[in-house]
Amino acid sequence: MVTGPELDDRHLRRTLTELRPSQQMHGLGAGATRPLWMPAAELLRATGRDWDRRVHRISVLARALPPVVTDRWVKDCPRDPDALVVRACARVAQVKEGTGWSDDAWDAWGGCTRAAEAVPEDPTPWLAMLWLMYACGSPAHAAVPVWTEAVTRDPWNRAAYHQMLRHLSPRGHGTLMQMLDFAERCTSQAPHGSPVALLPLAARIELVAHRTAHDSAGSFAADGHWYEPQAAVEADAALTKWFHADTPPHAEALLDLNLLAFALTRMKRTKDAMPVFHRIGRHMTSHPWDLVPDAARTFQYWRERARG
Repeated sequence: MVTGPELDDRHLRRTLTELRPSQQMHGLGAGATRPLWMPAAELLRATGRDWDRRVHRISVLARALPPVVTDRWVKDCPRDPDALVVRACARVAQVKEGTGWSDDAWDAWGGCTRAAEAVPEDPTPWLAMLWLMYACGSPAHAAVPVWTEAVTRDPWNRAAYHQMLRHLSPRGHGTLMQMLDFAERCTSQAPHGSPVALLPLAARIELVAHRTAHDSAGSFAADGHWYEPQAAVEADAALTKWFHADTPPHAEALLDLNLLAFALTRMKRTKDAMPVFHRIGRHMTSHPWDLVPDAARTFQYWRERARG
């Protein structure tokens, strides 16, 4: 039932299907009639300057493409900006969290800076740097200039705000007050229809996750956060400013729909959750449902209840 990282992007799903034989061959190219990196190149060429969708597609491709394929892509097309960006993001994806600034991390950082120079208008390399800083344990204040570079290029990029929220979270490298202040400030400035309207709910989910992570007895008390008056204000704002706004869906809309449905079910607002589940369909995402026991059954229960 859990949807894959491509979410509902059928073009990305088709590209991933084409790439699977490449993974099986480990990038050796046995029997290939065209370069193994070509499906990814064609997808990104079609994506163009839709930065929101480009960030999403590259983040998924970076984890799907074997390193030898991205290296070959750059070798075949050394001046191709897409090749440089995908290889940089792929190297970042290989860095393990909690290992600090290892040689591999610094090598990945160098790849990101070269990609940023190759495509100065693209926020993707900067978001890769931001993720790398999170993985290596950089303090929150050090990440702000990198985040600023990303949103300067795409002011309301959904991934940029959620990455920075994660960095500022007490589960990350920030504090509770930093996280809540960031969410409130950004949402107050976001234009109507922007998914940034859901940031306070995302912060509330982080708060609950933080307070229950090391204390199973605190789960019941943490549920009280969903009945605070401010939680209702945040849910109403998300519904009005984003869900009911007449705007085209963004690349990671399914993540936000699941986030909103989760929050509404925690608040027992079944009626408000009905149209959200209708739009979700069967596309359950692992987060935030992974915060409750038996996530799939919980999602199915609320989905069926919301559908009447």
